[in-house]
Amino acid sequence: MNCPPENVFAVLADGWLYPSWVVGASRMRAVDATWPEAGSGIHHSVGVWPALIDDSTSALEWDPPRHALFRARGWPVGEAHVALDVRARGNGCIVRITEDATAGPGRFVPLFLRDSAIRMRNVETLRRLAFLAEGGAGKVPQVPGTTTVSKSKKAEAAQSIPNMPDHTATLGK
Repeated sequence: MNCPPENVFAVLADGWLYPSWVVGASRMRAVDATWPEAGSGIHHSVGVWPALIDDSTSALEWDPPRHALFRARGWPVGEAHVALDVRARGNGCIVRITEDATAGPGRFVPLFLRDSAIRMRNVETLRRLAFLAEGGAGKVPQVPGTTTVSKSKKAEAAQSIPNMPDHTATLGK
């Protein structure tokens, strides 16, 4: 990729970007406040509306800007471990993604079929990740003369703004 490893990890660290780079993920529902620390999770949907399946991905290992390991759930297909290993190379970096089924019916698909499908999916996943990382997605923009505010403080500040329009929608009764 034509960016430093830190740019890749900035995208990975922003759980809300997950459906932008992961093939099959269609929307985000929630991101744990501690994401991407080991043990934290993100809650997403897989598929195309109206046939969506709500599931989650957990961080198992987080060692920026070199290594991340996730457990991606996509039931009823199953679960997979997905590792991303990044190393600097010149002015950019090399990103290697390794994935395989670890639980559920997906484990029983013959390896040559499973490997072929995963490889095609991950070529597109890496292409999307490159677009985001090379474009600077996931980074908190820094305006000269200001300090960076955490995401939780931003949310608190947004709620305290007077006359902020309410754009909520209600489902059901």
